[in-house]
Amino acid sequence: MKHRAARLASILLLAAAAAQISPARAQAPEPHYRAFDASGRAVTLRQIVETLARADVLVLGERHDDAVTHLLEAELLRLVEETYARPGPAGRPRPVALSLEMFERDVQTMLDEYLAGLISERHFLLSSRPWKNYETDYRPLVEYAKGRGLPVIAANAPARYVSRVAAEGPDSLRALSPAAREWLPPLPYAPASAEYAEKFRAVMQSTPHGTNPHGPSSPSFMLEAQTLRDASMADAVAQFLKRRRDALVVHVNGAFHSEGRLGVPEQVKHYRAAARVVVVTLAPETSFTTFDAARHARLGDFVILTDAGASRPPS
Repeated sequence: MKHRAARLASILLLAAAAAQISPARAQAPEPHYRAFDASGRAVTLRQIVETLARADVLVLGERHDDAVTHLLEAELLRLVEETYARPGPAGRPRPVALSLEMFERDVQTMLDEYLAGLISERHFLLSSRPWKNYETDYRPLVEYAKGRGLPVIAANAPARYVSRVAAEGPDSLRALSPAAREWLPPLPYAPASAEYAEKFRAVMQSTPHGTNPHGPSSPSFMLEAQTLRDASMADAVAQFLKRRRDALVVHVNGAFHSEGRLGVPEQVKHYRAAARVVVVTLAPETSFTTFDAARHARLGDFVILTDAGASRPPS
């Protein structure tokens, strides 16, 4: 895994460097990814970042097991931090923060302590319930933020409360203590939009029965449980924006939570109506150099297609 990641990283960084040499070369196909705007026009990562001058949130929607995607996320975070968090031609520096679905809101204290150097990484990981692919895929983001002094937001709802909603419905959260509810968005949280609900039901109908990753639950409440995650992430981002004037938050979540500007982007608007959100959906494709308008145009403000073959473990 580490050797494959290192190989992909070197290829990707060489491609990214080449893309900055000249406008003409920037439009050439990249070895392991290709970026497009919503109309299908080829763009560079830097061009995507330049559109954030008036944005408050950059949402990166990923497929969690795609290796190229994780390298691109690290590169985008670097470009955002270099462009906006440091004084220079872009104007006065802005606060930049990283927000992650991969950490739940009740571990924010441990995350803050680790970033501040108050606890060791070992104790941080023992206390924060990291995802199993944290070391290879999300640690580079956290370590970059730590090295640059960027805040990191643990954005997701605690899984135990998501499971409670899946089994008993949103009203069951009212039985929680005030301290527990501090880790959740204000109750009642906004329901899913009709378009998001339709998309969710279509996916559930195509999924074999019994594959719910959160365990047994009532099918009638699974949408509400999914929406709790969206609302929690959106509220965590919105709360940061309220505390830090002129901030730019780079938020990473699974693509379903944000593609088509549904889910998290909708919920951000619920908590902070004036927030300007840019959605980038990263999707592995076999034919990653080809933009298919029927499949890709509505995925976000930008779509980055990655080489699905490069992401597979060696046989």
